[in-house]
Amino acid sequence: MRQLTYYVGASIDGFIAAPSGAYDFYPIGESFLKDFLVGEYPECLPTPVRGHMGIDGVPNTHFDTVIQGRATYDAGLKAGVTSPYAHLRQYVVSRSITESPDPAVEILSGDVLAAVRELKAEEGGLGIYLAGGADLAAQLLSEIDCLIVKVYPIVIGSGIPLFSAEFGVVDFALDELRTFDNGTIVTKYARKR
Repeated sequence: MRQLTYYVGASIDGFIAAPSGAYDFYPIGESFLKDFLVGEYPECLPTPVRGHMGIDGVPNTHFDTVIQGRATYDAGLKAGVTSPYAHLRQYVVSRSITESPDPAVEILSGDVLAAVRELKAEEGGLGIYLAGGADLAAQLLSEIDCLIVKVYPIVIGSGIPLFSAEFGVVDFALDELRTFDNGTIVTKYARKR
């Protein structure tokens, strides 16, 4: 059974983006970029970024599929990128986009939970990367097996939270905690079953 992992960056106060959706204020730092983002999770970097960094041919290590919400996908569309993760199988969850702007991107508009359960049940392959956002993460919370949260050393006061869900307690266990010289902390949690 494949795992669904919500791999996301957040501020100390738990926001993944500003109220406008912007997220370009997170301090990356050289060692964090090389050691973690490129060294361990290169497939989570969008294809244009991989090309710019000269790591196009680096194999995927954790994921072969990405699921993202419409707002997350729109960030790339505004820059003219219709296939942001060409090195992965791509799904976009949207009720407003009826036809994909790119043949490499499949639009999911029906029962998202059922679609994710089908993806997870596939034999072989790597895991499934949930790239955001908060509404989609809330919809898929019952299927999230792992949380990888990159907590950046900033406070932004308000914005888009990790999850936009009703109150409820879902237990996860801390698997790993790492710190980097730029002050970023990466926490990895596994769902308690």
